[in-house]
Amino acid sequence: MTISRRAFNKGIAGAAGFAAMGSFGSAQAARDNELNILCWEGYNSDEVLQPFRSMHSGASVRAESGTSDPDMINKLRAGEVNVWDLINLNQPWARGQLLPEGLIKPLSKERFMPYFDKMMPEFQGPYPLSMGPQGELIGMVQRFGPFSFVVNTDKISRKMAEDQGYKLFLDPKMKGRYGVLTYDNWNIIHMCLAGDQNPYEKMDAAGLDKFSGTAKAILGGAKLLTDDLVAMNTALINGEIDAYFTGGTYTASPARLDGASNVRAITPNSGPVDGKGGVVWVELTSLVNNPNPSSLAENFLEYVQGADVSKAVSFTEGTYNPVSQMGDPKVFAKYSSEELDAIQWDSLSEEMSRSLDYDVVASYDELNTLYNAAKRS
Repeated sequence: MTISRRAFNKGIAGAAGFAAMGSFGSAQAARDNELNILCWEGYNSDEVLQPFRSMHSGASVRAESGTSDPDMINKLRAGEVNVWDLINLNQPWARGQLLPEGLIKPLSKERFMPYFDKMMPEFQGPYPLSMGPQGELIGMVQRFGPFSFVVNTDKISRKMAEDQGYKLFLDPKMKGRYGVLTYDNWNIIHMCLAGDQNPYEKMDAAGLDKFSGTAKAILGGAKLLTDDLVAMNTALINGEIDAYFTGGTYTASPARLDGASNVRAITPNSGPVDGKGGVVWVELTSLVNNPNPSSLAENFLEYVQGADVSKAVSFTEGTYNPVSQMGDPKVFAKYSSEELDAIQWDSLSEEMSRSLDYDVVASYDELNTLYNAAKRS
């Protein structure tokens, strides 16, 4: 697997075409028997889609996987609100951009709020970023995962890694013993945290200079740089490296399910933002403000709350992630002990409590320039 769904490419507003129009046909025809979903991988698998088609008399249900959150948002900005019925993105965007720009519309609270009561405790209430500023329900949560870094616990103990956090990669003794999984936006967030900086606040000149030093130190000490999580896990298992910077349940889970339980995602015990050093991504699926909406959209969103489909979404496409629905005993019962171990269920709630929500990097342009300069050097 090369560059993944967890990578971030900074988008440019309005930059997208209507490529989907050709493959999806007339957006105005047969909307009661047609559903188009713009999503991260998983929801586009036949294991998820085919049972829903069968439930709705062979309805035309199609899903397209995106390459980044901004790219998918820009499709809607460019006019593809006429194509899509549901959009599945990470947590900052629904409240921060999609709702204010009128690209999504609220869900029925009467229909969907009861599902939060069955979710894991972290998402009950419900999860704040699934709500709009006026109390609207703007998205349903499902997949999520802590995302910080990964170690081989045969070489670096879990306790040591959690205690040191990202400072592990600034230790001169670690030079040449780790890799950097080049998911650039995540690297920038984690490098900020490594330098005791808040990535979600604007930085002055001194802050930018400090970040540059951190980026040069971490990138300069790496033995391996790649955006291929399989290659990174292989290097970790083979002993070429002892850890890699930027990773989590998402990246460690394939190796763990294959039996390499010494590959472990780490969430730091503490950090510079409200005492937290970990970061967690959470997906929200929202109702696109399509002027000719499909009657199947909310039906599908309700369908994916079920036990079998929640498990299918959780364990698909070669990487494995927890889902909020695991708070429901019927969903939890679908997982084997090996699958629970793959997603580090034993420490998941604890790691969530030490994690910030993923959010937009405030000084992204400036930090990205410094990051790329450090990577080139």
